[in-house]
Amino acid sequence: MAKKVASPKKTAKIQFQSWIETFDFGKELKVKNELTGFVYFLGVDDANKFTSLIEQHSLPWQTTSLKKNEREFIYFIGQQGPVWILRPRTKNTLGHEGLLDEGAYTWARDQFGSLVGQLKAHQVKAVQVEFHGTAGAQDLGALVGFDMATYNFRQFIDGKQLSDLPRVALKKTLGEWNKTIIKDAMLRAKAVNVARHLVNLPPNLLNPKSFAEIATKQLNLPQTVKAVVWDAKKLLQENMGLHAAVGQGAEHGPCMVHLKYRPTKKSKLKPIAFVGKGITFDTGGLDIKPSAGMRLMKKDMGGAASVVGLALWVAESQYPGPIDFYLALAENSVDGKSFRPSDVITARNGLRVEIDNTDAEGRLVLADVLDVAASAKGADEPDYVIDVATLTGAIKVGLGSEIAGLFSNDDALASALSKAGQRAGDLNWRMPLFDKYFAEMSSPFADFKNAGGGFGGAITAALFLQRFVRGKKWAHLDVYAWNDKAQGALTAAGGSGQPVQCLIEFLLNRTTK
Repeated sequence: MAKKVASPKKTAKIQFQSWIETFDFGKELKVKNELTGFVYFLGVDDANKFTSLIEQHSLPWQTTSLKKNEREFIYFIGQQGPVWILRPRTKNTLGHEGLLDEGAYTWARDQFGSLVGQLKAHQVKAVQVEFHGTAGAQDLGALVGFDMATYNFRQFIDGKQLSDLPRVALKKTLGEWNKTIIKDAMLRAKAVNVARHLVNLPPNLLNPKSFAEIATKQLNLPQTVKAVVWDAKKLLQENMGLHAAVGQGAEHGPCMVHLKYRPTKKSKLKPIAFVGKGITFDTGGLDIKPSAGMRLMKKDMGGAASVVGLALWVAESQYPGPIDFYLALAENSVDGKSFRPSDVITARNGLRVEIDNTDAEGRLVLADVLDVAASAKGADEPDYVIDVATLTGAIKVGLGSEIAGLFSNDDALASALSKAGQRAGDLNWRMPLFDKYFAEMSSPFADFKNAGGGFGGAITAALFLQRFVRGKKWAHLDVYAWNDKAQGALTAAGGSGQPVQCLIEFLLNRTTK
C-alpha cells in the first residue's frame, strides 16, 4: 500500500526561475547609463553581415584584424561596450553515420551557455541580442543554453539564482519569435536543471525518504500525474527481495516511486515505462569502496534524477502519450543488517540471485523495479521499457563521461535513441549484448550471481538487467550523470542532467511519426 512520506528537514524547494522568461523578445534595448553588451548570432556564415557588424562596433585600430578573424566565437571591446559575435562554420562529418556530429541545436546551446559566464564576469547590466538568419533548432539551442547556464547550486539554495544576470532584449532580424520555441526552451532547461540539482544535493539531505517526498510533493506536478510510493514493507509484500536487500542496512529504508502520467486527451500512443536507478549514496556495502571511489557516490541516483526531470517535462509540456516513471530508491550502507556476499536472494520474478559483490547493487534495485514496469497489463502495458542508471565505471572507461552506453534488445529502439542523442547533443553509443558473457555470472547455488568476471563489466551488468524485462522491447542507458568541470551550458561542475535532453528528443520524435 502507498505510504505518506515525511518531509525532508532542510531540502530547498525545487522551484526554478527561467531567465529567458524575463527577456524582452522582439524589442530594442532601452539603454540607460550602465554597461551594455551586444551579442549577434549569425545563423549562417554571412560574410557581409559579419563585416558590417565589425565596422559598426570596432575601434579604428581593431577593424582590420577583426575582419580577418575566422573563429566561430569572437569577442572584443567596441565603441559602445563588449561585443560578442557567434557564427557557426561548416564542419566535416566525424563519420559514424553522423551520430557523433555536433548539430545546430548543440552548437548554439553550448556557445550561448558559455556566454552567460562571460556576461557575469564583465558585470554587464544590459544586453542587446540579435539573431540573424537563424533556424528553429538554433533558436531553441541558444535559449536552452541561456537557461541551463543560470543554474548554480549555491546560488539556487541561497535564493539568488538570477541575481547577477543582466536585462536582455532579444530580436530576430528575419522572422518573428516563435512562442512555442520559447516555451519549449524553458521546459527543457528546467527539466535538465532539476535533474542536475537532485544529483548535487548532499546525501545527508537526499535519502530514499526525502527523494520520494521531492518527487511526489515538491515538484508541484499537475493532476495528470498520479504518484504512488511503495515503502520497504510493500516491497517485501511484492516479493521484491533484491530491492529490499540493498536498502536494509540504511537508516532510511528503500522504496519505489511510481509517477503515472496520463494525458487529458485520449491517445493512440502506447505507454512507455522509464525506470531510474536511485541509490542516494553508495558506500559499496560490505564490499566497501576505497575512500577515493566513494567521493562522488551521492551521484549514484543520477538515473532516477534524470527520470524525475523527464517526468516534469512530460507533465508540463502536456505530452500527448501515456508515460510511466519508476524510481528505484535505496541507500547502500554498511551496517549489521546489510546484505552480504554469498547471500541468495529471490527477485520479484522468482529468479534467485547469489550476491557476488554488494557494490553491484544498482542492478539489484533496478531488476525488481524493471519487473514491476514490464509486468503492467491491459492499457498500462508498456510498448518500451527504458532504464537509466549510473551503473558501471566500466562504461566511463570505454566511452568517457559525455557519451552514455546504450544497450538494447531492439534495433529500432536503439536507433531512435542514438539519433535523438545526436540531435539533442546528449550522446550515447550502442554497445553489444553479447550473451556469451553471461556465463561469467553463473552460480552453483542460485540461478546466477549479480557480478562476475574481470572484463566487460558494463556488458555483464546489462545482461543481468535483461533477465528482468519479461521480453519487452527494452533499452538501458549506462550514464555518468556528472560534469567534472565547467563546459558549454554546464557552467559549474556537478550533476549534468544526462540523458534528459536525449529522452525528450526521443519522445518528441515518436509523436511526429
